[in-house]
Amino acid sequence: KQILVLGLDGAGKTSILHSLATNHVKRSVAPTEGFNAICINTEESQMEFLEIGGSESLRSYWKMYLPKVLLLVYVVDSADHARLPMAKQLLHQLIQNNSTLPVVVLANKQDLKGAYCITDVHDALALSDIGDERKMFLIGTHVAEDGSEISSGMKDAKELIGTLVLETQ
Repeated sequence: KQILVLGLDGAGKTSILHSLATNHVKRSVAPTEGFNAICINTEESQMEFLEIGGSESLRSYWKMYLPKVLLLVYVVDSADHARLPMAKQLLHQLIQNNSTLPVVVLANKQDLKGAYCITDVHDALALSDIGDERKMFLIGTHVAEDGSEISSGMKDAKELIGTLVLETQ
């Protein structure tokens, strides 16, 4: 069972995965063309993350992997205001037929000038419309300078994902 990592191209999925895996920051510049799998071992569990690129040509694969996963991690670029409506639409389409899949939304790039704060991201993605049946979380993250330690938001995200994986297994 895997954890699916999705979001529009440029949202920061690969950088987040690398940071979660190593506890250190490595910014990735090139978008993922295809798939990226990373295994992260913690004291409690082994977590297998599958990232699928966010370009339009790859989005058709997203739904195919959803039934097989324990958890969806959805990454949005908090500073890319123009594309938040598209991110919202894709998220709502993805989860409409799966009312129990836990969702962790990472509002990434919180450190950028002009980035929406958490409440604005929550509203822009209409997360309150997603329903009360599902476990859903929204965490602000950012990937700072290369080589530095990961932010508290990233540590919280990693801890939360670990807990959710243990609960759903």
